[in-house]
Amino acid sequence: MEQNTLKITNVLSDPTRFSIYQYIVKQREHVTVQQIADQFNIHPNVARLHLTKLEDVQMIISETQKTGKGGRPSRYYKLSDEVIQLQFPYRDYQRLAKMALASLVELGDIGFEALKKMGYKYGRESADLYVKQFHFDVENATMEQKVRIIEQIAINQGLNPEISYSTEKDEIEFSIYNCTFKELMSEQSISLCSMHHELFKGIFSYFLGEHTLKDNMKLTDPTAKACSYSVIKL
Repeated sequence: MEQNTLKITNVLSDPTRFSIYQYIVKQREHVTVQQIADQFNIHPNVARLHLTKLEDVQMIISETQKTGKGGRPSRYYKLSDEVIQLQFPYRDYQRLAKMALASLVELGDIGFEALKKMGYKYGRESADLYVKQFHFDVENATMEQKVRIIEQIAINQGLNPEISYSTEKDEIEFSIYNCTFKELMSEQSISLCSMHHELFKGIFSYFLGEHTLKDNMKLTDPTAKACSYSVIKL
């Protein structure tokens, strides 16, 4: 554990390499050496070195694919499924989450409803905290401004969101590409997706008042690349 932590901190101590990792986290497709070189204005050999070091500690993975144009296959890089946690001293909050979820599930419908209620409450509270911190005037804000604030709240929660607003339909399309509960989904997908759904309802209701939140993803599909929602303002 200690040796692995030292390796990771050493890899991320380079500012450029850390920025490259953050860039890859936000991408929804594979990246190439040339793409990284162009994005950070560095030589492809330097970009390849940074990517190799990130791959050595399993923060990213790579694969080769044929381009269809002949020649050598191209190498593509993407975020790995490994969860990197650096804590001093060590804390096992994931195990605590598993224990808490298992306890709620044991309560049956009462526990399920309590989890949904807490999700909604947390969504409202996170929106209220952000608004008060930045003195955002919700009452006089335009819909576009509210959408940008919702997006920032989701970014702050590490959800890697994508959000757009259609003035014609008066409808918001909202997707997240990083479920922060992913590692627990295989055991408690229905409970967690329902709670996350209520969390978003809490955030959106804070800014939009009464609205409907349609879930476009099967709640029992933990392998989905994104959680997709449509928000229709009433």
